Amino acid sequence: MKLWIATLALAVLAGCATPIEKVEGERALSESLTVQVDSAWNRMNLPGAKEPYETWTQEGLTLDHLRFWSGVASGQPMAQKRPAPPGGTAPRVPTFEATMTPEQLVQQFEILYAADGSLITMGRIEPARFAGVNGLRIEFEWVRKDDDVQLKGVGWLAVSNGKLYAATFAAPRLYFFDRLYPRALAVVNTAAIKP
Repeated sequence: MKLWIATLALAVLAGCATPIEKVEGERALSESLTVQVDSAWNRMNLPGAKEPYETWTQEGLTLDHLRFWSGVASGQPMAQKRPAPPGGTAPRVPTFEATMTPEQLVQQFEILYAADGSLITMGRIEPARFAGVNGLRIEFEWVRKDDDVQLKGVGWLAVSNGKLYAATFAAPRLYFFDRLYPRALAVVNTAAIKP
């Protein structure tokens, strides 16, 4: 949280565009994916972040996040590469391949959420539709490395025309997940891939 506040303060002092944007109504996440937002979310635009996903939050990034991947092409990373910590090695970066099996695709999300050293446990995996396409719904839990907070997450994954479309929502298990999940689900259920 302190790092996020410091980043926000530096952006304001540097005269950068605000790192938080209110999201409402119809939202084009890319040229090919749209969602409808009935209750306002905050889109994070952190300086220097070049993630291949869009991040939204209701209460702040340490308390919840809703992420969208909008047409990740085969061979492209699913997260920004991170530098190696002092004396260590750089974390693995999950990469999407159009030929992945459902199990391999789920494993990429496990790698993504465990990249910072957090302990992740995958739960239920079941067929589901996302953005009008047959795909998967996954559940997972993890203990965040930085503060030992126990979080719960859910994700929706689908491949269309060789590209990955996905969304994940995560929040602390106690109080925040149950309270905010219905809002995230309401947005995710409106996702549509343009023909």
